[in-house]
This record gives sequence, structure tokens and C-alpha cells, in this order.
Amino acid sequence: MAVTTQSEAARIADQLRRAFEGEAWHGDSLFEILKSVSAEQAAARPIKNGHTIWELVLHIAAWDSAVRRRMTGVAVTLSDAENFPAVADTSKAAWSKALAEVRRAHEELISAASALPDSRLYEMVPGKEGAHYTFYYMLHGVVQHELYHAGQIALLKKM
Repeated sequence: MAVTTQSEAARIADQLRRAFEGEAWHGDSLFEILKSVSAEQAAARPIKNGHTIWELVLHIAAWDSAVRRRMTGVAVTLSDAENFPAVADTSKAAWSKALAEVRRAHEELISAASALPDSRLYEMVPGKEGAHYTFYYMLHGVVQHELYHAGQIALLKKM
């Protein structure tokens, strides 16, 4: 059996990458699910009062950015408008831009997580209360967050 020297933060970053880009144990990653989604599909609202695929993609980008900023020591809270940004332009170009934004935000988060020293994993996240809200907890939470919304997007895509 091979002994790994990979840091815990690097292993978490790998889980983030797998949830987003592929090679995940559970099945399709977020980008594998989004691969064939058109702008029209992304903007559709098949569930009354539910979020669209597009809104979920922007929501994921917002939280990837928020988590990355928290890792720099900033206490980040998203407003309702930042949490689920409104989609005004539903053109193909705007959808491509949204996909590029979520990819950029995610790549920055993976880079930050990979560079985080393991010694910081059990530090408290700025602005969060409770003994459990460490960087370790938050980073695992963002992996779960991405997979949760990937499942929603997969179902919306089928509708």
C-alpha cells in the first residue's frame, strides 16, 4: 500500500475539483452536468418559485468566491441579491459568461484550498460563530454545497 504525503488541504482541494470537473465517485460532476445545457434551458423555470439552472450556477459562483475570500481572513456575508443573483440577460453570450465566471471562481477556490497550510484547517472562519465553524468544516461544506446543487441542476435539466 502506497503512503501518501499529500496534505489534508490538498485532499480537500482534490474533492472540490472532482465535484466540479469530474472523476467523482458519486457520478457526474457539476460541469459534466452543465456540458449540454443551453442558455434557454438554463433560463427556464420548470418549477414555479424554484430557481433556474442559471440562478443556481451564479449562486455556486457567489459562494465559491465568498469561501475563497473568507480564507484570506475577510468576514463575508452575502446579501440576498448576491446569494442568488438575478439573471437579466438570457442570451447565449451571457450564459457563456456565467459558465466562465463559475469556472473562474471555482479555480480560484481550488488554488486557495491547495495552498492552505494544514495548520490553518482548524482555525475559526472570520465572522462565523460556533466552535465547529473551522476552515476544515467550511471547505468540506462547499464540496457538499456544489454536489447538492449539481443534483438539483441534473433534475432541472431533465425537465
